[in-house]
Amino acid sequence: MTRATTVRAVLAAAVLLVSVFITLTMSPRLGLDLQGGTRMVLQAKDTATVKADRETTDRTLEVLRQRVDSLGVAEPVLTRSGEDRIIVELPDVQDPRQAAAVIGRTAQLSFHPVLGALPPGAEPEAKPETGAKRLILPDEQGTQLDLGPTQLSGAGVKDATAAFDAQQAGGWTVSLDFHKDAGKGWTKLTGEAACHPAGDERRRVAIVLDEKVISSPQVDPSVGCQAGLPSGGTQITGSFTAKEARDLALLIKGGALPVPVEIVEQRTVGPTLGAAAIDASAQAALIGAAATALFITVIYRLFGALAAVALAAYGVISYAALVGLGVTLTLPGLAGFVLAIGMAVDANVLVFERAREECQAQPKPTLRSALTTGFRKAFSAVADSNITTLLAAGLLFFLGSGPVKGFGVTLAIGVIASMFSALVIARALTEIAAGSRFVSDYPGVNGIARPGGVRTWLTRKDPKLFRKPVQWLVVSTVLVAVAVGGIVVRGVDLGVEFTGGRLVEYSTSRPVDVETARSTLAEAGFGDAEVTTAGDGDISVRTGKLDNDGEHALRTALATEGGETTKVRDELIGPSLGDELRRNALIALAVAVFVQLAYLAVRFRWTFAVASVVALVHDVIIVVGAFAWLGRPVDGIFLAALLTVIGYSVNDSVVVFDRVRELWGRNRKTPLPTIARRAVLQTVPRTVNTGMGALFILVALAVLGGDSLADFALALLIGIVVGTWSSVFTAVPGAIVLERTTTAPPPVPGKSSRRGRAPRRDPADNGARV
Repeated sequence: MTRATTVRAVLAAAVLLVSVFITLTMSPRLGLDLQGGTRMVLQAKDTATVKADRETTDRTLEVLRQRVDSLGVAEPVLTRSGEDRIIVELPDVQDPRQAAAVIGRTAQLSFHPVLGALPPGAEPEAKPETGAKRLILPDEQGTQLDLGPTQLSGAGVKDATAAFDAQQAGGWTVSLDFHKDAGKGWTKLTGEAACHPAGDERRRVAIVLDEKVISSPQVDPSVGCQAGLPSGGTQITGSFTAKEARDLALLIKGGALPVPVEIVEQRTVGPTLGAAAIDASAQAALIGAAATALFITVIYRLFGALAAVALAAYGVISYAALVGLGVTLTLPGLAGFVLAIGMAVDANVLVFERAREECQAQPKPTLRSALTTGFRKAFSAVADSNITTLLAAGLLFFLGSGPVKGFGVTLAIGVIASMFSALVIARALTEIAAGSRFVSDYPGVNGIARPGGVRTWLTRKDPKLFRKPVQWLVVSTVLVAVAVGGIVVRGVDLGVEFTGGRLVEYSTSRPVDVETARSTLAEAGFGDAEVTTAGDGDISVRTGKLDNDGEHALRTALATEGGETTKVRDELIGPSLGDELRRNALIALAVAVFVQLAYLAVRFRWTFAVASVVALVHDVIIVVGAFAWLGRPVDGIFLAALLTVIGYSVNDSVVVFDRVRELWGRNRKTPLPTIARRAVLQTVPRTVNTGMGALFILVALAVLGGDSLADFALALLIGIVVGTWSSVFTAVPGAIVLERTTTAPPPVPGKSSRRGRAPRRDPADNGARV
């Protein structure tokens, strides 16, 4: 075993050990669509005096965090998104009405005198003059404070800032600035508190936000009775850390300057749907991965079995990376994880096919040398194809939203993990096996010393492709025309995510047919609701503008016919957000095309880049057209699938053009159609075997994934089939036609001329003339 193989084996073992440790000791962070709950996107609105900028949104976020905590929700998540949006995730909350009511409330910040502290266990008595209970609230340490009436409201606070003061023991302080009239009230409040001895509870002033004491500082001993603190401002001191001081300043300022918020997106997923999605994805992963492992074992024998082991290691590593990085696993993300298992075998297939070629090309090659050459020659194709997929994942993350971002992150981690499993783990295993005399001496065991069935058939038939490349382009044009016909005739069924509105799915205890549900809802005042059936007899209702109270009334009306009615899924998208998402989707597709064009132009010839992008656009139009003909919805999940198809389509084209570049560099006088035919015939085995690996996974997702994953898997199935076709019969003929129209004509016989010779040296071709 060589030193390089030993290093790879040690590195693989170390990464696997760490991954197994993370897998056994850490739990995944599940998104709401997998554990059930409600997700809201709130947009801060400008007021006459306050602009909803990044700073104001941060203040609003802190106020909302306190309110959500008061709901008693386990592990809520609140984050700012952009300049003026806040994402609120509430696990296990199925009825968002209460949460929306609490979140939409105006902040109530107030300042109170402290009348005293109650002894532990004492019950508050009624006020003698009114008979009402006194305002008793716990302070920061849990002491029950008896508070007097509000002396100053949060509207009087002009600003609150955290600052470090070296003269204070704690270091960090919070400074308050008051408006003119409010400052007088502050002076009076602190002056009355200063009439009590130092250390007395009554010398404190309570700052209350939403009926919770956020601070109750003592008035400094230097302040005299009835003198009070200056009206312009004051300083709260204490043993604050930097974070505590900043949070307190944000809470006080946020309460003083509330910004109204509007719910622009709301999604509710029932826990049963989440559990079913996890089970379905797990089954699809196991069945698809097992089928893929069996397939590559049959094709590549022992080396295929070792690649299957590396595939299992890939699953552990990528899962550990997701858990260790704290990535939230969403339903599309889980589907991306499952899909990446099928795509992870691509690098191994590329290497094994190159090794097979070496075994056939050399008279008596050793198994180790053929394998080493296979890894070396396949590296550029592996790198280029994975980079294009990473570009698609990056676009999903930066231009997508919500679950689509999760899919992009999962896909990116999957690509990186698959590269490691193929180039480190699988290589270490196969190189160790190649050192065995038994494996080397029996070609039927190792799996790469003999040509595969596809390669043998192609060698025997030797089909004469690309004699008339325009004919293939005509076929592709016809397919695009059919797809465009579907878009024009049937129209694209944009989901609620792109149009705005509300989509709710209900599960009823008694079966309800669509017509009955439609008439029932019409009688209840929801005549414009679009009612369809969902999976397992569920009822899907799609409407325009519908608030949470309206949804509750809709569910109540449906319960009159269906009995106990449970909300399975609820999606609310505001019209402004729908327009924005639709615009971002188009931008994402345009940027994807441009980025792929730029990358391919740098790595290959510009003619190859243009041809690849034409094939890419061909694939996108056909997938969209197929969904139009089938009447399937085009939503955010479909967008994730479409961008994945873009990555896969370019991936296939890269592999073919990488071989064209290699062959044309060695035979620069050979016509491009001949070179292209050889390249396609040499790469078809890889294309077929990789495509089969992905198809196993996608079929399992389509069959077992239910409605939530069926459209995702269907889009990818169509995309992979069409992408395989276009990489051979659209991209390659397109490149040939472009080369003919842009290259000078051949020389006239009998005359000396340089016209028609191969184009100048392309710096992207590693020094080879193409």
